[in-house]
Amino acid sequence: MDQVVAGYFPILVFIAIAVGLSIVMIFAPMIVGRQKPDAEKISPYECGFEVFGDARGKFDVRFYLVAILFIIFDLEVAFLFPWAVTLREIGVMGFWSMMAFLAVLTIGFIYEWKKGALEWE
Repeated sequence: MDQVVAGYFPILVFIAIAVGLSIVMIFAPMIVGRQKPDAEKISPYECGFEVFGDARGKFDVRFYLVAILFIIFDLEVAFLFPWAVTLREIGVMGFWSMMAFLAVLTIGFIYEWKKGALEWE
């Protein structure tokens, strides 16, 4: 039983160090930093422009659609690299599994293209 506990001791030390560093990083700026707010610092707009509209304006859905499409195809590339590196080890089954994955993504891309999701007006 002592050997099991001794095996988890490095993990406990790692967690203690992580919690300690987190607490230091949260409270050190409050202690070290100068707290002298003035009207300019606490104003909601520090970019130099006067307020010209409501900050809660609505965005077009196309912005979110383009962001989602970027994430999807970015993940596709992220899956391609480890697949290419280990292609010899995973064999024919791994090759055809990736081809099925790419086929599903290609069908989705063609669908989005036909629906006009990639058109920007």
